[in-house]
Amino acid sequence: MRINTNVSSLVAQEANKNTSNSISSSLEKLSTGYKINKASDDASGLSIADKLRTQANGLNQAVANGNSAVTLTQIADKAMAEQSNILDVIKQKLIQAGTATTSVEGIQAIGKDISKLAAQIDNIAKQTTYNGTALLQETTTSAGVGVSLTFQMGTLAADTIATKAGVQANTSGLNGLDEVYTQASAWGAAATDSAGGMQASARALMDNIDSSLTELNSWRADFGSTQNQLESSIRNLMTQVTNTKAAESVIRDVDYAQESANFNKQNIISQAGTYAISQANSTSQNVMRLLQ
Repeated sequence: MRINTNVSSLVAQEANKNTSNSISSSLEKLSTGYKINKASDDASGLSIADKLRTQANGLNQAVANGNSAVTLTQIADKAMAEQSNILDVIKQKLIQAGTATTSVEGIQAIGKDISKLAAQIDNIAKQTTYNGTALLQETTTSAGVGVSLTFQMGTLAADTIATKAGVQANTSGLNGLDEVYTQASAWGAAATDSAGGMQASARALMDNIDSSLTELNSWRADFGSTQNQLESSIRNLMTQVTNTKAAESVIRDVDYAQESANFNKQNIISQAGTYAISQANSTSQNVMRLLQ
């Protein structure tokens, strides 16, 4: 029997140390809720889980982008709906001006009304913006053609949805509306023609309003179809977010039932290890009996 090196005690201490490390790891998992808290827990699992988390965060942002884009398309649609109502009123005014029962003075008054209504179409185009971006023309200060608006709807550069380019919902952009505006302004300024001539010109301008409505409706349809695309994409993205988070959870999150059972097992082993160390240390005392 040897007493300088208590091998039994050393073995018991080593086993108890390993058990203590297991208990610490188990407590860390139970307190954080994560099965993987550091790379040493599961290096490959951590890498995969981090990629899934990044993907889920990107998808969540794409959903937010989509919701903002839907709001944008709704703003544009409501603005063009009001412009469409104005064009309907202008058409009614032209029909009123185009009949023989309307006097020169009446056509002059109608001309002033139409001028105001056409100017309001320009005001709507100028004022319809989202976060500083003009939706119905080039910019808030330029009545030129608007560019296509592109929305990022995924985690890849190619995951985009775009509106139609070329929107110019103002008097200079809607087919024939500028001519109606010019003629109405002339009527409102002074009588430049006979009643019959003014009535005939009013009738001739009716087709211009129809052309303007056709073009405006085509832009509204594009914004509407874009909104449908966006809403469909949002639903798909939300499904992807759910599935991606579920996949990450399987890898990263701790199973509390399983880990609690493991903690209790390690705790019992630790108590038994402490007892084993005590017994290993006490065996060396038996050597004293040989010396008596």
